[in-house]
Amino acid sequence: MTPFSRTPDLQAILDGMGQGILAFSPEGKLVLENLTARAMLGTDLNVIRQAGWSAAVVLFNQQLPDPKHTLESARNQALTLGRPTRFRTYRAGEVLPCWVSGVPGSDGVLYTMLTMEQPDWQPVTEILERFNDELRTSIESASGHVRLVAQVLNGRKPTDTPDQLAKRVTGFARLVDVQMLRSTRLMTMVERLSAVRVGLLREQVRAGRRRIGLGTFLEDMIETVNRTLPVDPETEVSDARSRITLKVEDGLAVEASPVHLTRVLHDILANAIMYSMRATGVRLAAFRKASIVQLDITDEGYGIRDGERERVFAPFQRARQPQIMGEFGYGLSLYLCKHEVEAMGGRIWFDSTEGAGTVFSLTLPSAAGSSSGSTPA
Repeated sequence: MTPFSRTPDLQAILDGMGQGILAFSPEGKLVLENLTARAMLGTDLNVIRQAGWSAAVVLFNQQLPDPKHTLESARNQALTLGRPTRFRTYRAGEVLPCWVSGVPGSDGVLYTMLTMEQPDWQPVTEILERFNDELRTSIESASGHVRLVAQVLNGRKPTDTPDQLAKRVTGFARLVDVQMLRSTRLMTMVERLSAVRVGLLREQVRAGRRRIGLGTFLEDMIETVNRTLPVDPETEVSDARSRITLKVEDGLAVEASPVHLTRVLHDILANAIMYSMRATGVRLAAFRKASIVQLDITDEGYGIRDGERERVFAPFQRARQPQIMGEFGYGLSLYLCKHEVEAMGGRIWFDSTEGAGTVFSLTLPSAAGSSSGSTPA
């Protein structure tokens, strides 16, 4: 039997936790709180101590991100299903992720426990700072090139041919387009990161989930890469699509969100194309494995060093190889891809050899009614 002196006191354990915790009796009385809850709720905790659960309901139901998901509905669901239920509320201008669960006491009575997570906005802050810098640079660059276009047109000489003018203007327009594309990509990443950080991603995936026939879907998707991949003024846009080969088993279908699956595949293809020599190909293959479908994206690029593997899916991290650091990127896309694939019920991983190439693989649930044919498309 463990000596009492070596057994931490329950209150000490709760006070050492980073989440705020409140526990209520079946009658609605606050019977337990911890140090983090006191810091998070401040003087509002005094009202909850006096009025109990009813005061917590009023406090947490104010300015809900989703009015359908109230504290009461979360509690009813938690007690009915017998597992913790998540909901969100606003507090001090921040979205506060919370959990409600039923906890049986030693007296056989079921208590209600409310857990409050402290939001960590550092990743969002970092990308917003990066976004502000990038957007400012893009605006300044685009404005400068637009002025140069005007100067070219206004200062044209009688001897200048239409082809000469078109060549000058097209070059400036290309630079403006690249800057706008970078800003648009970063805006999309901010939206995706926000969905991850505030807990909206799974709801978005659930709302968009449907049966996707992979043959047509992947063919249509790769035809759009030339509009989404160029981020470097030196990149030959027309080369991107021509480097990709597609091989899909007949009859493959998955249950997924088309929007999120497109984003994931575009990001992985972008990495495969940017981080490999222009003359090499990129292969996208899809095939069945039992009750799941696996997609492999294979390149013959620079590969990933063994010491860099843990950084691949981490936010704001990029491999430190010279060839990779020299390319444009934010170090965020694969972090977002991992969350989005997992939200669709799948898994993502990679296998890489430095100097030989990388294979990124992801799995998704196979859709009902998917045929069992295996002839490559």
